[in-house]
This record gives sequence, C-alpha cells and structure tokens, in this order.
Amino acid sequence: MSLHTKKGRPLQVSGDIVYSKSGKVVGRIDGDKVYGMNGRYVGTIAEGRLVYRAADSTRVGSRFTASNRAGSGQCNSSESGVAGSEPDIPD
Repeated sequence: MSLHTKKGRPLQVSGDIVYSKSGKVVGRIDGDKVYGMNGRYVGTIAEGRLVYRAADSTRVGSRFTASNRAGSGQCNSSESGVAGSEPDIPD
C-alpha cells in the first residue's frame, strides 16, 4: 500500500502498522482509521492519504506495541484535496 499524508509526506506501511518516513511508528490501521500506540486517533485513510478529521477524533482504538524500523528514501508527492487536515506525525 502506498500511503502519504495530506500534504504529500510519504509513509511506510508494513502489515497493519504505519511508519513515518524516518521509520518511527505512527500507528496501526483499523479499517480506514489509524490509531497511535496509545489508542488515540491519528487519522483517516482516504484516497491513499492519511488525513486528520476532527469528526473522527473522538474514536479510540486499542493500545499496542511496535518497534521503529529503518527510514525510507521515498519522495514527497503533491498535496491532496481530500477533506481533512495534515495529521501530526513525527519525523
């Protein structure tokens, strides 16, 4: 799966875990939502983009643990017009 943030920052996906470009754990995919390791909402996947939607932010997922991984050399892509804002992702 190819996944970017709303503003085009590349993300890595391995199984159901999403990582930042630098390899830090962003969260786990549950349906079309991504939840952080603490169970808090990170964003919604729409059209290959991870976007933050305030309407979805009240949802809570289960906690989990995962290890960081090696960074990626992927390039940024252009910003998307998908509804929502840029999620707060470490990098």
